[in-house]
Amino acid sequence: MARLPTGSPREMIETVSEQLGCSATSREVAAHLDLHDDLQHLRQEFLVPTVADLPPSDLTLRDGSEECIYFVGNSLGLQPKNTKKYIDEELEKWAKTGAHGHVMGSRPWAWAENNLEALMANIVGAKPEEVALMNGLTVNLHLLMLAFYKPTAKRHKILLEDRAFPSDHYAVKSQIQLRGFEPSKSSIFLKPRQGEDTLRTEDILSKIEQEGASIAVVMLSGVQYYTGQLFDMEAITRAGHAQGCYVAFDCAHAVGNVELQLHDWGVDFACWCTYKYMNSGAGGLAGAYVHEKHTDTVKPALLGWWGHNLKTRFQMTNVMDLQPGVKGYRLSNQPILLVCPLQASLEIFNKTTMTDLRRKSVLLTGYLEYLLQYHYSRDEADPGKPYVRVITPSDPAQRGCQLSLSFSVPIRAVFKELEKRGVACDMREPDILRIAPVPLYNSFTDVHLFISILESVLSAHA
Repeated sequence: MARLPTGSPREMIETVSEQLGCSATSREVAAHLDLHDDLQHLRQEFLVPTVADLPPSDLTLRDGSEECIYFVGNSLGLQPKNTKKYIDEELEKWAKTGAHGHVMGSRPWAWAENNLEALMANIVGAKPEEVALMNGLTVNLHLLMLAFYKPTAKRHKILLEDRAFPSDHYAVKSQIQLRGFEPSKSSIFLKPRQGEDTLRTEDILSKIEQEGASIAVVMLSGVQYYTGQLFDMEAITRAGHAQGCYVAFDCAHAVGNVELQLHDWGVDFACWCTYKYMNSGAGGLAGAYVHEKHTDTVKPALLGWWGHNLKTRFQMTNVMDLQPGVKGYRLSNQPILLVCPLQASLEIFNKTTMTDLRRKSVLLTGYLEYLLQYHYSRDEADPGKPYVRVITPSDPAQRGCQLSLSFSVPIRAVFKELEKRGVACDMREPDILRIAPVPLYNSFTDVHLFISILESVLSAHA
């Protein structure tokens, strides 16, 4: 994006429109931004469904041969083109070599996931030895909490968002019960102020200071799945440590979306899935992180043979030679068919940097916000006109690529009509539409076309 003007997204958009001599809402602006997008070639690394491919599409409303507008990467990323190739290679190896595949080929099954951990570590801002690829997100959350959540009569509480993703609530509740405590007394839920949609950083820090002596673990999202709010993970970690708490993050909606520095921030542990912004496919191999400072002090509560040192693992002595740090939390060998799509995606990430992706993301999402505000702000002079309210923070530093939209008209009708027109997005109860333009494969033209389609939907509704 180096050839574009600098400044806030609004300033950049309006400067470009002045240079082109057109309205800031003109498609020419989107085309210009795409022309100067240094990352536009990465879209070619993915399979983008056509409008006709999507089951809800109505081909009387949109040309089925066109690519769909895929704004649901916050739920499931697009498939990297190399995914099928890599899976086919392993199926062929299995067919031709059988058990020899454990130690042969570019992905020996006995340690294939190890080869990807340095690439993943780059994305989350950690050292390779602090990252493990294993299991699913909630499994990893349980394994890490079993090791780090050691409640006492004085310090037994876990702090999390009131609207954290359900799996986090279930995991926290069950961990508290497992330790013999009462969830209603050992959980602290953070709620926005009355009339507000998102949490204020100062309120989070204040709650940690007030309750810190009783908090064992601060366990928040990196990016809040419902509102799209990006939490100040560094400040939260610092505040938690000042009170003697462990600080952890569920990074499911943050990894591959925003810049993370888990090691430098001193985060104690974290986990994430890889099928959203990391494009590894439904149920893809998850990730876990434990800071190196805990290597000798916090040990896994559950052991499995994949946590055993690889050099001595197959000696079968039944005497654990535990791998240090997060590697020791492994239980079983990882499914090679889940390693393949994650490798395909990580190789694409390796062609750029999170800094460059984030730079594009801020402008891409800012462009979406600009057009939404221009066309669909509430008009007091025309109370019957449909409007859209963005509940995600307007400050780019407090959000990732996702905008969560609240409509003045019934949300289900809007969602249904967008799907008919080849827009892939998602609705979350009770009344939010989540739109996520992903910088790896979405374009500014995608955003402009989405706004045009949304206009036809809301006009028809009105």
